[in-house]
Amino acid sequence: MTLDRTRRSPGLEELRARFAPVLATIAAGALERELDRRLPVDEVELLKQSGFGAVRVPREHGGAGASLADLTQLWIDLAAADNNLAQVLRGHFAFAEDRLWHHARQGGQELWFDRFVRGQVAGNAWSEVGATAIDTQGTVLRPAGDGQFRLDGTKYYTTGTIFAEWADVYVRRGDEVGGFAIAVVDTDQAGVSVHDDWNGFGQVGTGSGTAVFVDARVAAADVLPFEERFPYQTALYQLNLLATLAGIGRAALTDVVRHVRGRERTYSHANAPRVRDDAQVLARVGEIASAVYAAEAVTLRVADALDEAHGAATLGAAEAAARAEVAELESSAAQVVVTDLVLRATSDLFDALGASGTAQDKGLDRHWRNARTVASHNPRILKARVVGDAEVNGTPPPYAWAIGRTERDRADWSPRAVPVAEVVG
Repeated sequence: MTLDRTRRSPGLEELRARFAPVLATIAAGALERELDRRLPVDEVELLKQSGFGAVRVPREHGGAGASLADLTQLWIDLAAADNNLAQVLRGHFAFAEDRLWHHARQGGQELWFDRFVRGQVAGNAWSEVGATAIDTQGTVLRPAGDGQFRLDGTKYYTTGTIFAEWADVYVRRGDEVGGFAIAVVDTDQAGVSVHDDWNGFGQVGTGSGTAVFVDARVAAADVLPFEERFPYQTALYQLNLLATLAGIGRAALTDVVRHVRGRERTYSHANAPRVRDDAQVLARVGEIASAVYAAEAVTLRVADALDEAHGAATLGAAEAAARAEVAELESSAAQVVVTDLVLRATSDLFDALGASGTAQDKGLDRHWRNARTVASHNPRILKARVVGDAEVNGTPPPYAWAIGRTERDRADWSPRAVPVAEVVG
């Protein structure tokens, strides 16, 4: 028996049964891919062809009609099988959610739904590095003179784009309209190149490297006003990372249980002749299991808040804003707690093993490295301040934010003054 926070809805049970063979295949090679630093190209293709990317698409349009809570449970399952893959699809599900939001409000997203059902996915291309100012973007969209637009620029942390048919690109408009927009770019064109140059010590299979756009063409219909983006997007991006952390925790728990059960060598001052009977070892495993249980439970609580936010698509601006604020604050609070739980669990697992547990071929260090990398995307110390400010002063959270350098004077500094988009690497 193990602690289990899994929902017991018929729809979710059907989805988990449907994807169980796919996840088993993915899990079988996960350690080897990690040790070889090999991109999960075949595994992403397997997910595409299985319909994983279309689980949120309404049933009447060929998808599974899953709730965000159901999707979150599937993300956790996927991250437990291979921590990289849940994050690989982060940008895709954010873009799909935006299409779902607009479909609920005014319809007309059948083309995208059909693409998702046929296995096409979108990657993320929002962040820039180097000297890019925090208040702007170096990636620019300009009219091409033929009814289309041309896109030029470089993006980093482009998670998922190396595997994707489409790139969800945050751009600055260089025409008379001005401002910021989303350009949905077909990646199968000469003007788009994606490089696996991510050099982090964790999440090495996400392909979160550089995407370069040189005179890439974008159809006018695929230029979307940024201000119309679905309002709970930052909470959704964070929910995916929470689910990834919870899945990493579950994988670490599975590994430590397996190694403790099979361990024969012990110490002269241990509490029992068998490691699996040692009270202190069992207590440590119990603490890890409890942390993983709590991380998953908290993550699913946040998913409920996002389902509520999605349900406000047709309820008016005030209600949509109120529900989005709840989702943002819950995701921020969860980030602070889940990060601590999983980082501690993925480190404490070594207390239950000997020095042999650090052998490179066991790959047990990958759990901490991957969790630490995921947790570093959006600084939890800043999220703790956001939650505290809301509790004490009733201050609303920042719904969109960016990362980079700033030329604003210290006297003028205000984190809420940045009217641009979240970094979503």
